[in-house]
Amino acid sequence: MREHRLYQSDWLMRFYGFEAKEVAAAADASGMLPLDIDPKLAWALKHRDLFPLDVNRAARELLLRVPGLGTKAVDRILAARTHRRLRLDDVARLTQSIAKLRPFLIAADWRPVRLADAVLPRPARQAEQLELFGGG
Repeated sequence: MREHRLYQSDWLMRFYGFEAKEVAAAADASGMLPLDIDPKLAWALKHRDLFPLDVNRAARELLLRVPGLGTKAVDRILAARTHRRLRLDDVARLTQSIAKLRPFLIAADWRPVRLADAVLPRPARQAEQLELFGGG
């Protein structure tokens, strides 16, 4: 799982414009990335002041930071919004999972009430962080 989180972090830096210090900012108090949520979501939850973003006005760089939006979905959103103001159902057709996006976006007909922790998928038990080099 740790290796998977490191790959995700690398992906954020290469394709989403994150800097290493931003990915590191998503770490918990012990300096480790959370194992129960992906680094992009962890970063977004630590930067709640940036969200929700208006899908009709936000820059590409900011839309790429929304958990659940990938590069292809952002490009489709940018292309579609040149023709009309996007509603939540428009965004749903352009992405894979609107449920994951709702707390982070504003659309022509949608404004989330709050960014709730209830949207987080939490496992029944906490995953254990393994040592990188041997040990335990």
